[in-house]
Amino acid sequence: MPESTTSIADPNLRNVAIIAHVDHGKTTLVDSLLDYCGSMTLDRDESDCVLDSDPLEKERGITITSKNCAVTWSPPSESAHSGLFRINIIDTPGHADFGGEVERVLKMADGVLLLVDAFEGPMPQTRFVLGKALELDHPLIVVINKCDRPNARPDEVVDEVFDLLVALGATDKHLDFSVIYASGRNGWTSTDVAVQEGDMRPLLDAVLDQLPAPTGDRDAPLQMLVASQDYSSYAGRIAIGRLYAGSVSAGQAVTMCHADGQRLAKVQKLFRFKDLGKTQVDSVSAGDLCAIEGLGDFEIGDTIACPDSPISIPRIAVDEPTLHMLFRINDSPNAGRSGRYVTSRQISDRLQRELRSNLALRVEAGDGAEEFRVSGRGLLHLGILIENMRREGYELTVGRPQVIEKMVDDVMCEPIELLTIDVDQDHMGSAMELLGARGGEVKQVDTRGDRMHIVSEIPARGLIGMRSQMLTATAGEAVMFHAYHEHAPTRTTAYRRPNGVMIATMPGQATTYSMLNLSQRGVLMVEPGETIYAGQVVGENARDNDLDVNIVKTKAFSNMREATKEATVVLKTSRKLSLESALEYIQDDELVEITPDAIRIRKKILDESKRRQVARQGKQAREGATGH
Repeated sequence: MPESTTSIADPNLRNVAIIAHVDHGKTTLVDSLLDYCGSMTLDRDESDCVLDSDPLEKERGITITSKNCAVTWSPPSESAHSGLFRINIIDTPGHADFGGEVERVLKMADGVLLLVDAFEGPMPQTRFVLGKALELDHPLIVVINKCDRPNARPDEVVDEVFDLLVALGATDKHLDFSVIYASGRNGWTSTDVAVQEGDMRPLLDAVLDQLPAPTGDRDAPLQMLVASQDYSSYAGRIAIGRLYAGSVSAGQAVTMCHADGQRLAKVQKLFRFKDLGKTQVDSVSAGDLCAIEGLGDFEIGDTIACPDSPISIPRIAVDEPTLHMLFRINDSPNAGRSGRYVTSRQISDRLQRELRSNLALRVEAGDGAEEFRVSGRGLLHLGILIENMRREGYELTVGRPQVIEKMVDDVMCEPIELLTIDVDQDHMGSAMELLGARGGEVKQVDTRGDRMHIVSEIPARGLIGMRSQMLTATAGEAVMFHAYHEHAPTRTTAYRRPNGVMIATMPGQATTYSMLNLSQRGVLMVEPGETIYAGQVVGENARDNDLDVNIVKTKAFSNMREATKEATVVLKTSRKLSLESALEYIQDDELVEITPDAIRIRKKILDESKRRQVARQGKQAREGATGH
């Protein structure tokens, strides 16, 4: 980052990032700000959030990639401020797996709004993003949102935020924070916890009073850090970032400072953020955010500099990945039936494109030419990538998620996550039992209304596959959140699934006759009439061993009338696994087959006799190692 200067670049400009835990109302609050300042009207569907525009974001109710918008506001005459103010608002992801997004967009801001749910209080992701903001020494305003909830406890939550700041080593400046009470859904903010009405002005006043205007030397050589990107089918890739020094104009020649060299480029078009979109401008000066077309190829973290004095800004550093998976081509009998992109070259090109904007992602070559070792910050991080590829028409198979270990002071260490569980009191015992079985260490337990709040440290390996088991053990009552905490000496091994699976031995269509018999042996994962191939996992065995089954067997015909002929056959409902559930479910010898029209589980070795041969060899090797 270039050395800061004390000169104010633009006193009527603010760059503000909103950081919070997932589902604490961040995007909804931004919608209310846009509405109050006249950037939009609330005649949209009540379930829509303007900034969550990606289909996956709308489906899951989370922010995956950061968005930029800007509001213009003229304070009323009685305000301490006068003139027209422009506030660049940067909406950031609220999930730990997208922390790479949080880190890079915080670089564009001068202050942050820390949004906390009035009931849930600070959560693991709140701790993560708050720590990143403190590292950058950003001043903050704490917004206690959802104060209209009947079980809200705003005063206690403010104390919890203070305790969290102390635990993170915050300075006295950060501990003396302003508090705004809000209801983003109802469109009001207040400085008094007892006043639950009004509009968004108290929050806007606090932003102007408490958060600084950007600094920067407009007369210095140009320095702009590329922190994000957009894409236009007409103009191609668009660089988004902040000017730290100098100014840039449309048509100007610039130097692109890459990680491995420099090259000349030309600014074709220049945009500034306005309301929900962008507006074309002739020039932008230090302290402001902008978007530039026509620069050609670039990467997140590159510097756009003056050709006469090309000084590069230190690149954005992102925490290392904690999880990796093996991506392979789809080599099942169904390969190529529904996908448009099926070759290893097409998968490789897609992963390389993702690397340009997804800073927390790593891609390495696998053992074979058709394999790729893809590392990320968590299961959701990699799951979103896979789901996007599936919707774009890609076919691939993915192996079991594996935790990335590393050496620390000559000791092999594994990532430890900070996990919080909210569960009703009746199921607390089941939750604690599962937590202990997964290597978790309980650090804190307290009561919040009629629910228990459990804070624990657990190996990342123990979290894989835990969510579905926790929901089963607590009758769907448990709510889990987790974030990376630290690396500690390895103390766990990969957890084995307690149940085996049913594996199809014959290709064909699943028959009701076979499924009725097999449903007594476990839980099926396919529907009658579904096309099956040999080696596909079609169900979960009630016992702990794998079971080879013929699910395509048809009933033998005879001319004898059976006593049960008129009986109605009712099959149990099949279990349908989501992408994340399937990734958590599989073992080392299994793969998830992903195509645009289906998600299936299969064995790595499809042939039944070869699987048995490999199993025998593995057993002999283990017996030889133990001396038996």
